Amino acid sequence: MSDANQNYVIPPESKIGHVHLKISDLNKSLKFYTGLLGFKLKQKFGEEAAFIAAGKYHHHIGLNTWHSKNGPQPAKNSVGLFHTAIVYPSRKDLAEILQRLLNANYPLTGAADHGVSQAIYLDDPDGNGVELYWDYPESQWPKNNNGALAMFTKPLDLEGLLSELEEV
Repeated sequence: MSDANQNYVIPPESKIGHVHLKISDLNKSLKFYTGLLGFKLKQKFGEEAAFIAAGKYHHHIGLNTWHSKNGPQPAKNSVGLFHTAIVYPSRKDLAEILQRLLNANYPLTGAADHGVSQAIYLDDPDGNGVELYWDYPESQWPKNNNGALAMFTKPLDLEGLLSELEEV
């Protein structure tokens, strides 16, 4: 990279539009992403690919078997996607998906409070990491003595999170 590119800053309004995953079995992945996590199927291309989304967006996640049909899961110590992170609009919404996962006996790989967010971790049927999280309001994000962001990783109180579901 040339030094001329070092001064470029991506526009702050930019966002990640979607993630596209290579998967081994389209039906198994659709069962996970639409059946369990609740995404809506937007378009399907035979038994090779599908596009799913939350709400009216054209797609947040693409799933395809073009180069990976019936392929093995990648090794945990190999390069590639660490996880796809899905932001929930409220802490109660995160509690609802946690309860859904628990009711389905779906295995979690972790849960953490990062100071800026509360997150639940799991793997999809192909071993792709999935993070389901809720952001704290920015005014509550931890800062160090210099005022810089100071994220951390602490255990997430799952019972406390589930208490969001209790009637008032």
